[in-house]
Amino acid sequence: MTGPQLDVIGVGNAIVDVLAKADDDFLKTHDIPKGGMILIDEVRARDIYAAMAAAVEISGGSAANSIACVASLGGQGGFVGKVADDELGDIFRHDLRAMGVEFDSGPLKDGPETGRCLINVTSDAQRSMSTFLGAAGFVSPDDVDEAQIKRAAITFFEGYLFEQPVAREAFIAACAIANENGKRAALTLSDASVVERQASVLTDFISGHVDILLANDVEAAALFGSDDLDVIAEKARALCPLTAVTRSEKGSMLIPRDGDVVEVAAIEPPGLEDTTGAGDAYAAGLLFGLARGFSLERAGSLGSLAASEVISHFGARPAQSLKALAEKSDLL
Repeated sequence: MTGPQLDVIGVGNAIVDVLAKADDDFLKTHDIPKGGMILIDEVRARDIYAAMAAAVEISGGSAANSIACVASLGGQGGFVGKVADDELGDIFRHDLRAMGVEFDSGPLKDGPETGRCLINVTSDAQRSMSTFLGAAGFVSPDDVDEAQIKRAAITFFEGYLFEQPVAREAFIAACAIANENGKRAALTLSDASVVERQASVLTDFISGHVDILLANDVEAAALFGSDDLDVIAEKARALCPLTAVTRSEKGSMLIPRDGDVVEVAAIEPPGLEDTTGAGDAYAAGLLFGLARGFSLERAGSLGSLAASEVISHFGARPAQSLKALAEKSDLL
């Protein structure tokens, strides 16, 4: 039976976020790069978790956070990811489905536990992430449902997962389905360290498969070899039909292959609490808007609105309805 049309389907790491407040000394003690993301093994995950302050556990993962925001905007979303057949996996699946998100990927059998991301948030709202991928890294082409990809206006891939070879095969398989059916593929770079490790193969993948590229200014500088915005715009046009570069409080710039750069203002939050998920939320607003046929400026403004809401509180998913906020701002 054919399901409803989807605005965005995300393919990414199925991760449970464990968030706690920390200071810079904690990061130094545990060799955690401030504001970045490192991959850790299960032993180190247990050590860091044991030393963390009182924590909040929330279903997360970059692409899954974006799809949660799409749902909060009133959109139809789907997710492809891997959890284990364990308690955290059940929680993750329930959280997404409770939002109305399609998540039908089967659990991993006889493998590692459901992945988790230990997020230590310092007083300047920077989040420093130590990630144990666990089952999340086992997404494969077998998890790609052709009928589901066909129903999605945009299929959205998470850069963190790109580093897993079998997951990369799943990306390519899903892109082929989207392309054959006149749908678009989007990729977020996720982290500058991912770009630095995967620069050559990542560039080839973007050039051959991606219609919409998302990056923050640091990631864009790493990919294009310059922090000069004019240089970034020139190289972005040559690489991808549309590139979105977020610049924190300076807003974002949308770079179409044909046409002028569109500058989108940031929306100041009522208070800055935690930047976890800001890029995920921006991606959700932008992609939801593009899926609905909005202008670049309007879609980017939805991204700014979603990011503003998410950074105003602890945690990477909306605490209030993004649809209601967007309607109040005349964006929906």
